[in-house]
Amino acid sequence: MQLKNPSNIAKALALASCALVGQSAQVQASEEKLDDWKVDAAIMYYGEEDRVQAVEAIGNVQKAFGDESLLDMKLVVDSLTGASASGAVAQAETQTFTRPSGNGQYETAPGETPLDDTFHDTRVQASANWAETLSPVWKTNVGVNGSKEFDYFSMGLNAGIERSFNKDNTTLVLSGAYTFDTIDPVGGKPVAFSAMAVRGDYNTEEEYRTAFDLTRVEGTEDKKTMDMMLSITQVLSRRWVFQANYGLSSISGYMTDPYKILSQVDDTGTSQGYLYENRPDSRLKHSFYMMTKGALDAGVVDFSYRYSTDDWDLNSHTLETHYRYYFSGRFYGQVHLRYYQQQAANFYRPFLMADEPLPEYASADYRIGDMSSYTLGLKFGQRLSGGHEMSYRLEYYQQNPENNGTELVGQLQDQDLFPAVKAIMAQVSYSF
Repeated sequence: MQLKNPSNIAKALALASCALVGQSAQVQASEEKLDDWKVDAAIMYYGEEDRVQAVEAIGNVQKAFGDESLLDMKLVVDSLTGASASGAVAQAETQTFTRPSGNGQYETAPGETPLDDTFHDTRVQASANWAETLSPVWKTNVGVNGSKEFDYFSMGLNAGIERSFNKDNTTLVLSGAYTFDTIDPVGGKPVAFSAMAVRGDYNTEEEYRTAFDLTRVEGTEDKKTMDMMLSITQVLSRRWVFQANYGLSSISGYMTDPYKILSQVDDTGTSQGYLYENRPDSRLKHSFYMMTKGALDAGVVDFSYRYSTDDWDLNSHTLETHYRYYFSGRFYGQVHLRYYQQQAANFYRPFLMADEPLPEYASADYRIGDMSSYTLGLKFGQRLSGGHEMSYRLEYYQQNPENNGTELVGQLQDQDLFPAVKAIMAQVSYSF
């Protein structure tokens, strides 16, 4: 998993740190009074081997008003640095690339995956959600969220309604969200499939700047996302519950990654140039999720499965489980296992052949290619005096990109075009 637009984990971090759409906020009954503030704080580190690094601080506060209303507010700040795969293929010789801004260039050694190491950004995200109990069987919630990065701005609204049946043993939730994003790429938006201008190919700086400007379009782009989710939760017994969700997401607008390129190679596998990618401007996604959770004699366990599909033919399966064991009333340990498998989007290409016509859409971004990944994690938590809690989490993540069946020509057969991505995640949390 990678971060942000050169890498997409900023989105992933955002999803991890925001409340899930459609889940009604619940008043946490513990040792504190209902009218007290409840505060959660955490700091998380995410580091890929030789690639993206991220440090994220999360603050969440809840304020209950009686036993019918709850205000939930969250602030997330993260800093991202490091190197991100550009999409170009490794070669037997040194390669030279122009930076996205057009100012300067970077080189990749023979046999190495091309990585742009100038990735730096800071993201700030804030959200607020209001949950209201309308009656013993009806609840509702509304929320707003926004985030800002150097080249990206996002604003969103969400709302949901919940109905309980069968003496609160069955709960049905319908929720929706709308998000509007504005993208302002560094250096401007690349013209689809235009060739990267490299300074060494031109006699003067003026000639180079003219060529570079021809590959760019001025102005910002936008993207709109509409999400809907239907969820049902069923109490199966005194110890077990079951949940099932169906999600529908419609996205329209600019979905091309302005920092990704494709290598154009000849029949010997040697790069003849680099083209900026192009993706469709619409996407319709469906997701299906099932989870069961049970209370054991000395712990809690859950199992879940998610299937996702879209009109890009990007299909995925996710299996996940957590097992929490209570060593005592105040101390627990938790094991986390996750496996993910993905089928490539229909326009994914590891590279383009120089003697073939250009397709309508193409991207060499391995994040939308064939892949599998797994996560192994441990977490320990301790309840302190006064209802406070401290927890520690450490996880190992490995992503294994795979060839989608593309025939490798010439020297590409000798290159590692699908290197594994390995990462460590560590988090410390405190609740009071």
